[in-house]
Amino acid sequence: MNNHMIQGYVVRGKEIFVGLEDSKKTWKLAVRCDRMLIRQASMEARYPVLLSYLRNNFPECTINLIYEAGFKGFTLHDRLTEDGITCVVIPPHLVTEPKVNRVKTDRRDAGRLALILENGDMPSLCHVPDRERREDRQVSRTLIAVVRDIIRTRNRIHKLLDFHGIGVPFEMKAKWGEKEFGILRELPMSAPLRASLDVLLDLLEHLWRHRETLLAYLKGLCDKERYRKAFAIAESLPGIGWKTAIRFVLEFGEDFSRFTSGKKIAAFAGLTSREHSTGETERRGRITGLGQGFIRSTLIENSWAAIRKDQALLAKFTRVWRNSGSKKKAIVAVARTLVIRLRACMVSGTPYATGIVR
Repeated sequence: MNNHMIQGYVVRGKEIFVGLEDSKKTWKLAVRCDRMLIRQASMEARYPVLLSYLRNNFPECTINLIYEAGFKGFTLHDRLTEDGITCVVIPPHLVTEPKVNRVKTDRRDAGRLALILENGDMPSLCHVPDRERREDRQVSRTLIAVVRDIIRTRNRIHKLLDFHGIGVPFEMKAKWGEKEFGILRELPMSAPLRASLDVLLDLLEHLWRHRETLLAYLKGLCDKERYRKAFAIAESLPGIGWKTAIRFVLEFGEDFSRFTSGKKIAAFAGLTSREHSTGETERRGRITGLGQGFIRSTLIENSWAAIRKDQALLAKFTRVWRNSGSKKKAIVAVARTLVIRLRACMVSGTPYATGIVR
């Protein structure tokens, strides 16, 4: 009897734990059972190959699989779950290695993941939104990418005109309308510069059209049945408009039930402070900056508008500013309070009530 047959007999009907290290072309697997590493494998990064390997080599077994969140998103999680395999996704920064370890390979990483899964040593797992919300959320994220491309293209136009000493009869940093755009089209310049500028202007026009298309689709999501109630609550917060409200619903979820406390949602937004304390020494630094950067920047941007509408938030800003001497720290504190209050409103199902300072 060969080793594979012996191994199959030993693990048949038992619970196994599979660590998968994801990459673009190859998957590395490590399989554990009864506190032992029983198999390691490398295969082409295709789902049918993975499913065939697990079913052929571990029949009648209860299969648990773990992988790190990465560039391929949660499609693998969905397919494994549909096929009856328990799958969890873990944030990469939570997969720790001993400090003395100086060797890192995909093979070792897969073994580490399998060990974490078997031990249940998972302080926090990735929340996996359903496919519908992930696809709706992509509209918001694509819009953000398009807006960034618009800013980059405008900056390239500024740079081209400045570099070649070409002046314009309007403020370049102001919002451009049809009049300003027409002036740029008619500016006198040499043929090479005209060709270069026209390409950038054409690109900018295309990006503007794409932005309007995505904005219209995002606006339609506000009226979608599953988001309607959560959107109305999010929009009730001071300083938050419809675009920010629907983005928060798409990113955080409709009921915020996965955040069991205000501290957890603040940590998800990266608005909690870093800490390096030991013994009698306490050291606290800047915010962690974890999570999606645009959520954090949007919260901070909206907090400036919120303090003009809510006296309680303004009092919070003033108090922190007075104690720290920093407006930046004060507005971050307001943003943290704002997202915590957003969670409280979502959990209770009630719109935001403006605070009053007595």
